[in-house]
Amino acid sequence: MLAGLLFLIPATFFFVGVLRDRRRLSNAVWLGIALVMLLLLLAEAGRDNPLLSLPLVLAFMLAVLGLLLLPLALLANGMVMLRREGRSLGNLLSLLAGLALLGEMVYFGWGITQPNDWIRGSAFGLFLVSAYIAFLFVSLLLYSVIYGRTGRRHGFDGIVVLGAGLIGDRVPRLLANRLDRGLRLYHREREAGRSPVIVVSGGQGSDEQVSEAFAMSRYLLERGVPEDDVVLEDQATTTEENLRYSKALLAERGLNGRVVAVTNNYHVFRTAVLSHKQGLRLQVIGAPTAWYFVPSAFLREFVALLLRNPVVHGLACALLMAGGLALTQIG
Repeated sequence: MLAGLLFLIPATFFFVGVLRDRRRLSNAVWLGIALVMLLLLLAEAGRDNPLLSLPLVLAFMLAVLGLLLLPLALLANGMVMLRREGRSLGNLLSLLAGLALLGEMVYFGWGITQPNDWIRGSAFGLFLVSAYIAFLFVSLLLYSVIYGRTGRRHGFDGIVVLGAGLIGDRVPRLLANRLDRGLRLYHREREAGRSPVIVVSGGQGSDEQVSEAFAMSRYLLERGVPEDDVVLEDQATTTEENLRYSKALLAERGLNGRVVAVTNNYHVFRTAVLSHKQGLRLQVIGAPTAWYFVPSAFLREFVALLLRNPVVHGLACALLMAGGLALTQIG
């Protein structure tokens, strides 16, 4: 009874939050809590039901195996990123995350066997902090998938394609995927009898020969989009500015109706969260991304979302670390 109630409470908050606004960051947290409570509910029900307990045991074993293999998978992905994308902090994230996980596992296995209470306490504390971060990561990942696969897919007056880095003056594959997705939305709206405009948004970086918006507009014009249907926004340097400046340009044209922003799939939910924070009403749709790029890219998005509330997450990690130390002292 208690487990069922503990599941229904976060599940209710999750569904109410989704109905109010799908772009709320809290929706991901409530989803994670509801899933944890559901697992506890199933575990309680499985104690007297072998048909239910066996799948739960198998799922637990697979989860443990996946956890053990995750650092190796991240390390392998990090090496692929370095080889294909070059050295940068963003490209190193999966490699660094794999090393951190591997180090934490080794330290936990060594620390809990030590007679020193402070060493054992720090090992327990790091385990709790890792569990907290893993909970947030999985919750955001699951909700990002849900958000990206639901919502409106047609009936837009404006299509905003967010910029990404150029290679000189050339549109790379990552950005081309966004533009191609925007093109498909544009043609779908035209076939339905509507006349949407495409806003291409992105300023010029220090290593770029032209603005991202200019290169993106050229890409669209070469593929048959009329010049009158393409609007350039060439001042933005961040996602927040992409959204704000593009919305303002659409408002100047009297297009205050439904707007969709197009970005890569790993970037969808953070873009949605930023639009919610700015009070902008728009849908966000994702474009495909090369498989090897997704882990590092989503880790970057995850870190960016955590940094939106550094005090909250820092305090939570400090309390968990202190809790691990305190449990050891009490024991």
